[in-house]
Order: sequence, then C-alpha cells, then structure tokens
Amino acid sequence: MSGKRKMFFYGGIIGLIGAILMKLGNPGNMGLCIACFWRDIAGALGLHRAEVVQYIRPEIIGIIFGAFGISYVTGEFKAKGGSSPIVRFILGFFLMIGALVFLGCPLRMILRLANGDLNALIGLAGYVTGIFIGVQFLKKGYTLGRSIEQTNISKYIFPIFALVLLIFLIIKPSFILFSTEGPGSMGAPVIISLILGAVVGVALQRSRICTAGGFRDAILIKDTHFLWGILGIFVFALAGNLVLNFSKFNLGFVDQPIAHNDFIWNFLGMTLVGLCSILLGGCPIRQTILASQGDTDAAITVFGLIIGAAFAHNFGLAASANGVPQNGKIAVIIGILFALSLAYGVISSSKKNSNKEGVKNA
Repeated sequence: MSGKRKMFFYGGIIGLIGAILMKLGNPGNMGLCIACFWRDIAGALGLHRAEVVQYIRPEIIGIIFGAFGISYVTGEFKAKGGSSPIVRFILGFFLMIGALVFLGCPLRMILRLANGDLNALIGLAGYVTGIFIGVQFLKKGYTLGRSIEQTNISKYIFPIFALVLLIFLIIKPSFILFSTEGPGSMGAPVIISLILGAVVGVALQRSRICTAGGFRDAILIKDTHFLWGILGIFVFALAGNLVLNFSKFNLGFVDQPIAHNDFIWNFLGMTLVGLCSILLGGCPIRQTILASQGDTDAAITVFGLIIGAAFAHNFGLAASANGVPQNGKIAVIIGILFALSLAYGVISSSKKNSNKEGVKNA
C-alpha cells in the first residue's frame, strides 16, 4: 500500500470511529474531540464547576493506552523532553482557550464539517490562517530548542495518569464529578469507548497524523502526505454519518449541536489554535500521542490544555450555543498577541546569540 493510501486508510479509521461513537451516544458532532474531552476530564477532577461538562472520557484513556502499547512494542516509547517546558505549558493553555471559543479542536472541526456544520469551514479558514502565520516564523528560524533524554521513570508518568483516570472512572469516588445533564452526561458505553479509543491511539501513533502538521508541510515544503490522513478522516466520517447518523445530518450554519455561528470568533478562535499548534510542533491530538509515548514536553503541553480548560470555564471564557462571551473574545486576542510576541522574541533571541557567536569566532 502506498504512503498516501496508507495515510488515507489510517485517517479513515479515525473518522469512522468518530461517527460510530456519536451513533452510540456521544454528543452531537463530537464522536471524538480531544479539546472537549480533556475539558470534560478537567471538570470531572473538579478543576472547573461547569456541571454540564464533567466526565472522565474513556476515549482519551483508550487513546493513551493504545499509543503507549504500540510505541512500547515498537521500541518508540522513550523518555525525552526539556525543550522550553514552561513556554509549552502556556501555549497549550492558550490553544485550549481558542478551541473552546470555537467549541472544538481541529479533529472535531473536521467531524463537524463531515456532519454538515458549515461553521467548521470558517474555523478551517482560521486554522489554516494561524498555521500559515506560524510557518512564516518557522522559515525565520523559530524553534523551542532540542529535546534531550530524560530520566527513565518520567516516560511512565502520562500512562500512569491515564491509569488513575481509569480507576476513577470505574470506582467513581465521591470527589470525582459526573454531569447529569448536558454534553457531559452523554457518552457511548465505556468498554466500547475504551476499545475504540485504543484503536484510534494505535492508528494515530503509527500514522503520525497531525492536523497542523498536514497543513504545515503542504505550505512549507509542498508535501501533502499528512493531508491524505486528514482527508481520510473527513471522507469516512461523512460516509459513516450518512449511513449511521443520517437523521442528525444537518447541512448549514444554524441549529448545529454544541456550536455557534459567530463567524469572526469561529475564525479567530481557530487562528489561535493553528498558530499555537505550529509553535508547539503539533495539534492537541498529536501532543496527546507524543505524551503517551514518553515525550514529557508533550505531556506538559497536555497539562496546559487541561488548566486552560479549567480557566476557560471558571472565568467565563468558553463559548456556548448562545455565542462567545466578552471575556472569551478578550482572551483570544491576548492569546494571539502572546503567541506572536513569543515567536518574534524567540527569533530575535536566536539571531542575537548567532551574532555573538560570530563575533566570538571572528
């Protein structure tokens, strides 16, 4: 099987599973959403008190276990990190703010489009715009530095975190919160969600699919390899929805589940997501997979996502079907300005260091 066909097939697995999970009970157009699911987990852990979005999503646990297991078998489970961790945490924080203003991560953006939500087209335009801006910084030498080998125990922290979440999901201790209404109360059967999540984790780990990486490579080096994976997600999710969820298929901008049609903030929210994803080196789903295979920088980014979700709901930043609150709009603008300033500062610092080295060696 050729590389492009293989990518399309892997993407197809993910897209089809997204449609299946929605059919089995996950919220509308949210068979899979990394940002939304980490947001729900943050709520379940009591980090925010938005009662309608509190649930330990088994799909996330399955994805982590799947990626961990296959990377362990293939010898890719290695401890590395140390590349600007605090910067990665903050970028993850703002990435989540942008996602919750749009109401979905890049993966959900594709799945929303595959079920007829044309607001996702506006989000896609913003996402590609953010990626394009980020690529300009890459061309000028932006980097957060090289990761180095870490202590062996550090690579197990993230899988252990997933195991703790699974224990909480099973025994349901009193300090873990579960929604009784709203999106957080909706979910496919736990066992099926775990299994299908694990399949997604394996597919993502083997394929290296990254929504940001796909558009980045197409813009930067004219390589469409990963775009075939993104196309596979869309095509198979569309086919799955037309077969399994046809009664819920709704082509248009209005009356879409867990979405709003404020074009400007759909665009700018995903612009922030795209820009942060490029500066981080991967979208939320890629960061989750990397963390599962021992990358502590990616794990720190994911924890930034979790805290960003908690902050968004505790301080009224997250959007809803009613639109985007003023605080959320301000936060997106701050996030974009922060990301731009950070990238510019990194490049400026790099040039100064290069000039010093040049003078020293002269």
